[in-house]
Amino acid sequence: MPEGPELHLASCFVNETCKGLVFGGSVEKSSVSRNPEVPFESSAYYISALARGKELRLTLSPLPGAQPPQKPLSLVFRFGMSGSFQLAPADALPPHAHLRFYTAPPAPRLALCFVDIRRFGHWDPGGEWQPGRGPCVLLEYERFRDNVLRNLSDKAFDRPICETLLDQRFFNGIGNYLRAEILYRLKIPPFEKARTVLEALKQCRPSPELTLSKKIKAKLQNPDLLELCHLVPKEVIQLGGKGYGPEHGQEDFAAFRAWLRCYGMPGMSSLRDRHGRTIWFQGDPGPLAPKGGRPRKKKPQETQLGAEDRKEDLPLSSQSISRTRRARKHPPKGVTQQSEGTSLQRNQEARTAKKGKRRRTGNHRSPQTPRE
Repeated sequence: MPEGPELHLASCFVNETCKGLVFGGSVEKSSVSRNPEVPFESSAYYISALARGKELRLTLSPLPGAQPPQKPLSLVFRFGMSGSFQLAPADALPPHAHLRFYTAPPAPRLALCFVDIRRFGHWDPGGEWQPGRGPCVLLEYERFRDNVLRNLSDKAFDRPICETLLDQRFFNGIGNYLRAEILYRLKIPPFEKARTVLEALKQCRPSPELTLSKKIKAKLQNPDLLELCHLVPKEVIQLGGKGYGPEHGQEDFAAFRAWLRCYGMPGMSSLRDRHGRTIWFQGDPGPLAPKGGRPRKKKPQETQLGAEDRKEDLPLSSQSISRTRRARKHPPKGVTQQSEGTSLQRNQEARTAKKGKRRRTGNHRSPQTPRE
């Protein structure tokens, strides 16, 4: 699913493609989406975006003199398993475009679309970041690090480090592929106790005698786990692509696949954590590995990631955990697996639209409970 780097790339895409475009009219929602209507209409407005962890804020700003007079409106998006933004001609909307913002005449009409194949994504017209999420690992590194180290007594750190890394109260922006790559680089067993791994970092302080440049060099050469939570997502962003590059389809993900060292790679082992999420690793799984679980080693001929690797990240409440489990038992029918960022064929769109009413019913999310 989209993680911190993907949300950041999405915000860059919106800001670059919508720069100079004037949008107008009302915001249009698809008839099958269970998300709220967007109460906004203006004769002329701009669109801008900002990402924070696993959320993206879209701001609609009316131009001076636009009618009717109103204040800017912000929407906060969570991408679920397959959300993304696309800019397309208004008369050729992409499949699964569940929210559309149209450009104003007289230029040829375009539509900025929130595209979500599986419809697990969500938008909130309130414009506030979801309560309970920690600081962004990308944009708020110092606050993120402090938030983790100050709260090591929290019961979340009693769990295996691979599970704690998905807790968005502390690791806002980290998801399944990032946790695997981070732990692999440091050779940390995924089922080592999180507190055991992180407590040592409280004692690691650079010598005050070092210059700033030497401190930075030392961090880059020997980063700890929290530093990698910041640096590894930045590497993914620098790759570009992920649905927002100049290429389309499979080619757009080629650099990302070449970058992966552990996640879904041949020769790596995998186990499911207690939430059913697959963690990829090499070597000993660690003392808190599931009892009776046998690591499965990926064979070289296996080239496609399984459906489990596209599941949503760790929810943050028992209620949302139960909803996620129900969704896994009854996945949407008529939707074929495919690489992230690509669209289904239009004939599949027709089939899935007929079955939309029978899909999952648990899309009502408490504003007080952060979840993915």
